[in-house]
Amino acid sequence: MTTTAESTMTTPEQTEERLYPLSDQLNYEALLTDAEKGQLRKLRAFLDAEAKPLVADYWSRGEFPTQLIKPLGELNLVTPPELTDGGQSPRSLYEGFRNFELARTDASLATWFNGQTGLFRTAITRGGSDQQVQQWLPQVDSFEMKGCFALTEADHGSDIAGGLATSARRNGDTWVINGTKRWIGSAQFAGYMALAARDEADGQVKLFLIKTDAPGVTLTTMPGKIALRMVQNADIVLDNVEVSEEYRLARVNSFADIADMLRAMRSGVAWFAAGVQAGAYEAALKYVQERVQFGRPLSGFQLIQEHLVSILSNLTASLGMVVRLSQQQDAGVYRDQDSAMAKAWTCSTMRQSVASAREIAGGNGVLNSEPVARFFADAEGIYTYEGTREINTLVVGRAITGRSAFTR
Repeated sequence: MTTTAESTMTTPEQTEERLYPLSDQLNYEALLTDAEKGQLRKLRAFLDAEAKPLVADYWSRGEFPTQLIKPLGELNLVTPPELTDGGQSPRSLYEGFRNFELARTDASLATWFNGQTGLFRTAITRGGSDQQVQQWLPQVDSFEMKGCFALTEADHGSDIAGGLATSARRNGDTWVINGTKRWIGSAQFAGYMALAARDEADGQVKLFLIKTDAPGVTLTTMPGKIALRMVQNADIVLDNVEVSEEYRLARVNSFADIADMLRAMRSGVAWFAAGVQAGAYEAALKYVQERVQFGRPLSGFQLIQEHLVSILSNLTASLGMVVRLSQQQDAGVYRDQDSAMAKAWTCSTMRQSVASAREIAGGNGVLNSEPVARFFADAEGIYTYEGTREINTLVVGRAITGRSAFTR
């Protein structure tokens, strides 16, 4: 006779075809098509073989393994033919699980990939004219045109909508850009930046495609980061940088147009938060199954199991939120309050989960040789970017009460 606990256990034979048998407790991946799962398995194989052996060393050095960029582009994960028949875009659900898979491996790698395929690509597709999209998008999707998104400034982060100070002055068919940007991820190995500047003539924010090595552009890698160290965020100074009108993204004529882009992209960060939890959980589970203390595997200790269950519960709830968010977006529903709530809540939950995973590993949990240490540190970067918890909370609060609590 078997006990209730024994009868509900899943055997390896039942889970071997699953992508996420350990971290997807309620099998949300069943909502994916076979073609979408095939793309994710292709990505998984690359990450396991090429990326995982590198990330700990490059994280310690604060450098990005640029040798991964070209082969990642060659995987054609952005617009794979299997998912884009008839010219449609891949589903948001697929893109979400793609972010999940990347973050489950390494948060810095996921951040870079999303900077290219999310932030920079969205700047082109939503900000560019039909001609600009036709000209640049194939190069963006192949990673031939590597880019970054330059919005944040040293004195303007959460208040960037009204405070953006980088200026653009038109002189005939040329724009002259002056100002500074800060926290610009992956700028050092990007060829172009989609850069926001305020038009001196009408006070509205415009978006420009600027070469990172253009005369007057100075990039300096920010030192001393304790999170997302591989991303190599940069300070950027623009001193009378000249940009042709043909490199102004034609559909961006106010900050509202940029906000529309951010609304579409914020959900990706919520998926990162779920993926980081999955990576931390799987690393912690592996650790306790191998680590022996007091003559017993750590996995057999009650308090260790309590930590594991807490992480898995957080992860499962986070997956439920981001899966439903992506389903809404696939149905054409894009609301600020939805993506803001998901970003704020999953990132807060992620913080709890990675702290538990680090605690499970004890002293070893602060060594970069244990993946939980990297997930623990990198979570702090994801917690803050694409809007702090406080800002995203106020976005949701404004939506549910009809009153804005933002200060002016």
